[in-house]
Amino acid sequence: MVAKINGHTMTDTPVWFITGCSTGFGRELAIQALEQGYRTVVTARNPADVSDLAALGDALVLALDVTDQGQVDAAIEAAITHFGRIDVLVNNAGIGYFGAIEESDEEQVRRMFEINIFGVSRMIRAVLPAMRRRRAGFIVNLSSIGGLRSFPAVGYYNATKYAVEGLSEALWQEVEPLGIKVMLVEPSGFRTDWAGRSANDIVVPIDDYVATAGAWRAQVRASSGKQPGDPKRAAHAIISAVSAAQPPHRLLLGNQAYDGAIEKLDQLRTEFTAWEAVSRGADFPQDPAVR
Repeated sequence: MVAKINGHTMTDTPVWFITGCSTGFGRELAIQALEQGYRTVVTARNPADVSDLAALGDALVLALDVTDQGQVDAAIEAAITHFGRIDVLVNNAGIGYFGAIEESDEEQVRRMFEINIFGVSRMIRAVLPAMRRRRAGFIVNLSSIGGLRSFPAVGYYNATKYAVEGLSEALWQEVEPLGIKVMLVEPSGFRTDWAGRSANDIVVPIDDYVATAGAWRAQVRASSGKQPGDPKRAAHAIISAVSAAQPPHRLLLGNQAYDGAIEKLDQLRTEFTAWEAVSRGADFPQDPAVR
């Protein structure tokens, strides 16, 4: 098979490693990668949830909990032993949590950070040594439009995705000179089960937040399964971007993601411009005579 990764033609079949394949984007990505003939490492906390995907192509099904360093190391080793290398790592595993900042349970929040940011970090650190040796590789980190702008009721979820954005932006400056590409994927609402099954809820709501966090939480829950985003099209877009000659650093997915990102950029520019004189005035004067 002749394929392209990061615009480079490969004469043997690329190897994709995808986390969180039991549902949503991860499952659809695994299906399409296998159907396109890629060798694919399909992972889930419960391998039985993805065992059916093994029949679609050259798949290696592995148990993987990204919060367990031992499982992370074992999965990477098994993938390299089986396929010889990993060309594309997709950090898809993640969860959500609904609650105003004051309402949120710290244990639930820490669990979400452990999966959404430290899990991503563990996977990146585990694949980089081999990618550095080969001077090749592609890391795809699933973020969200919520990693570019925040919404009530998901402030801590936003925080995990802002962290993924910050980590990824630093990472690509470190590893792209070594031949390794990094891409953030920033979807808006898609018909996955994120809002239905993968996001826990607060236990004790506070009345003062009913009109803000409460209303947003109810709206998102009610839209589960009716979102405009198509996971199949999203998976195709991700695979196409990885194969592009000049892949983006950030890939917005969905009309709401694109419109929301542009709106946020406009808001930032307006506010920054309005306060430009104050911002610039905080430096030591360039003219020593000015006090």
